Amino acid sequence: MNSKENAKEIIRFGRPEKIVTGLPADWVGYFGVNHEGFAGGGHDSPVGTVWTDVWGTTWHKELDGVMGFPQVHPLADFPAALRTYRWPNPDDERIIGRVYTQAAAVAAHREERFLVGSHRETLWEKSYMLAGMETLFVSFHESPRAVHELLDRIIAFDLAVAEHYLKVGVDFVSMGDDLGTQSGLLLSPAILDEFFLPRYRRLFEVYKRHGVGVTFHSCGHISPLLERFISLGVDVLNPVQASANDLAELRRVTQGRMALEGGVRSAVIVSGPPAAIRSEVATRILQLGRQGGYFCTADQGMPWPPEHYQALAAAVEELGHYPLDIDKLEAVARGEA
Repeated sequence: MNSKENAKEIIRFGRPEKIVTGLPADWVGYFGVNHEGFAGGGHDSPVGTVWTDVWGTTWHKELDGVMGFPQVHPLADFPAALRTYRWPNPDDERIIGRVYTQAAAVAAHREERFLVGSHRETLWEKSYMLAGMETLFVSFHESPRAVHELLDRIIAFDLAVAEHYLKVGVDFVSMGDDLGTQSGLLLSPAILDEFFLPRYRRLFEVYKRHGVGVTFHSCGHISPLLERFISLGVDVLNPVQASANDLAELRRVTQGRMALEGGVRSAVIVSGPPAAIRSEVATRILQLGRQGGYFCTADQGMPWPPEHYQALAAAVEELGHYPLDIDKLEAVARGEA
């Protein structure tokens, strides 16, 4: 089977030939999804760059290989600022045109690779980048109608973008909101259920009606949300942060129901050495990948030492073939092989 077929078998908890580090994918994304601005700037800007994205959020790129940080929020005077805020138009050719160009450029790869549309910072993160996190925390309680209006406008933008992604024939879309801290949820289940879950569901349902898969990114402690993710129809959850979750319990809950991507501790990849990375990979394959449903990769995205990431990829290729060699994996996990 080719790489795309193998990934489908992983997601289905079927009979993949091997564990891999992620979906074989070509990406499309509207202009602004990676914080681009009409006057320049974006996710890949040089360190020191300050710019304003298409939503009106001002960013500062402080660290190489890491996204910028929002500095100025266009809805900081929330909720009053809602009355005069100019929303970006998802049908603006400057915003959506490159989706069609990107899709056309990779059309020849479709048998081997998924076409994936990006909804980066889908709802929660987009809302606090517009209004500010502290402002939103207060507004959930003091101005809930205004928060509902804000979230409705954001999800309307996402739904319009979804129509374009469907037109170019995406196989998958990637959504994401960091909903966890290191030790607990960032938002209470009650807030999530009232403000966010119904809107996520609207977007999910559009894609599910067209047979499009969904990956969802959420850092931090997200174990309390697993059943919600499953009910929404998440196909692949990442990055399953090892330092913030009980991964064995997370696998127990999701086995046969939702594939996982990540789990390899970032601290091990950063510090190495390659032997320690190989041991960590074996541990995670044993813990998360015995019965499929697992893409073995880092539990965070950051600028890795190249030789350390190469060691991770080599270990996955060496150790991830089905049927798994459990004795060898256990020995490697113990550092004995």
